[in-house]
Amino acid sequence: MSKKTTSDDIELNFSERALLYAERVLKPESDPEAIPACLYVKQAAQRFINDLQREDLNFRVEEVDKWCGFLEKLPHVKGKWASRSQKFKLSPYQIFCTSNIFGFYWQESGRRRFRTIYIEVPRKNGKSFWFAAIGVGMLAIDGEFGAEVYCGATSEKQAWEIFKPAKLICERTPLFRKKYEIDVNAKSITILQNGSKFEPVIGNPGDGPSPSFAIADEFHEHKNSDLVDTFETGMGARDNPILAHITTAGADMGGPCYAKRDDVKQILSGTVEDDSVFGIIYTIDEGDQWDTIKAQKKANPNYGISVDPEFLKGQLTQARRSATKQVAYKTKHLNMWVGAKAAWMNMLAFQACRKKKLSVENFKGRQCFAAFDLASKIDIASRCVLFKEDGDKYAAFFKHYLPEDVILEGGNTRYKAWHAEGWIDATPGNVIDYGYIESDLLDLARDYDVLEVPYDPFQATQFSQRMMAEGLLMVEVGQTVRNFSEPMKEIEKLILDKKIRFEFDPVLMWMFGNVTAQLDKKDNIFPNKERPENKIDGVVALIMAMNRAMAHQQTGGLDDFLSNPVST
Repeated sequence: MSKKTTSDDIELNFSERALLYAERVLKPESDPEAIPACLYVKQAAQRFINDLQREDLNFRVEEVDKWCGFLEKLPHVKGKWASRSQKFKLSPYQIFCTSNIFGFYWQESGRRRFRTIYIEVPRKNGKSFWFAAIGVGMLAIDGEFGAEVYCGATSEKQAWEIFKPAKLICERTPLFRKKYEIDVNAKSITILQNGSKFEPVIGNPGDGPSPSFAIADEFHEHKNSDLVDTFETGMGARDNPILAHITTAGADMGGPCYAKRDDVKQILSGTVEDDSVFGIIYTIDEGDQWDTIKAQKKANPNYGISVDPEFLKGQLTQARRSATKQVAYKTKHLNMWVGAKAAWMNMLAFQACRKKKLSVENFKGRQCFAAFDLASKIDIASRCVLFKEDGDKYAAFFKHYLPEDVILEGGNTRYKAWHAEGWIDATPGNVIDYGYIESDLLDLARDYDVLEVPYDPFQATQFSQRMMAEGLLMVEVGQTVRNFSEPMKEIEKLILDKKIRFEFDPVLMWMFGNVTAQLDKKDNIFPNKERPENKIDGVVALIMAMNRAMAHQQTGGLDDFLSNPVST
């Protein structure tokens, strides 16, 4: 593998083709041999090249040849290639990924390096058949006695996206079946002589499985990590297990897929070292113009192979005309996480406004608005504290509250994690303790100059009366289009212009990603959500705070708030 490859090489083995792919990805855009690629793909390519030089790793060319060669002997089972009885031909990006997954071993232990795989790629880039074929290989040729292969998904239909082609592969290769004594059943593929099996799994399988290879298909659809946690726990007794997460981008930025994506980004950038994880993300870069052919080529590694350029062209035409179809196009075909399916917020722009070193402690003694969305007593409640900064800039800080029993016993596992990390405060009991929230507000008022407390009278009349008795200025801001439309537009503008700052609050990011914008005939907008579990309380509190900040700007009231900004 020390050999330098060029496009003039006539015969290359699979490992050399993987290296050539990495080299072409890293070429400057002006080079005619360059492969269009985003930052994350370039980082994965550089990592591969660097790892080939490591003395603690052994790159086994023969393993790569075995696996890629095996995959290319299998028949296509669907579409035009199947109708022509063609064999599966790995594309350059599939060769690169397969070489990484199966090529690296630890020099000392002799075990396979990568135990966790994360591949995020737009639709139609061939991931389902590819991993179905790998699953068949892990059943038969990996050498694991009593192999257990699972394709897990949130629905039976999705689980069969992997299992059905795997089943058809085995049914259409009688010599392969005979050699490995494979039995194909309605809902399983087995090798009776050694107890190996390949099965689909829907939802949480419970304890019991001991996977040698498990696939979490379309991981963005998983609301929690229960399935992959069960897979991972069961892999403890295996020498060379692999847990593969394969997915397109999604809308749920508070879910386990986006969290795994963040982990992979940190590994690719070198911020975090984890030699057990192989990850690659195909998308476009921040600042790229989304509605171009160039963006399509960068995000889709199988452009012109399994991805039809004419099909994408038609999808782009529709996306330019419809905001709703634009969101779907960006998510499915450019692999961009853009929040809810009819999202209000550009989540890439929102993420650019999150600052790791931002601290509310730097604003002590300063003027602010403290707005609350208290929702119901058994649900999440949020507080937003909004400060003015230099010029027309803002900083916003949030607290989120939940009943302790809901955190411990509720079905949303992310609440437990966020509480443990300090992003959600638990109030005692099984309902929101308003006394706890009121005490927090009074503590805030001692350290900061709270000008007003905007609140929704629908849920908080008694709360308002008690706080007024403590000397706070309570201001009703009903949740109406009239009160919310202009503040929403102002917040969107501030975020796009990078004139508002937020902490790295994962609860708030989840809530922003959940907001959909309901538009009326007069172009007024109002925040909404697609499902009851998609909470948006923190965003609503921010809108209420911005309502009051804008009111003071328009009337010229409270000049100190506008003329005494904070610089941090």
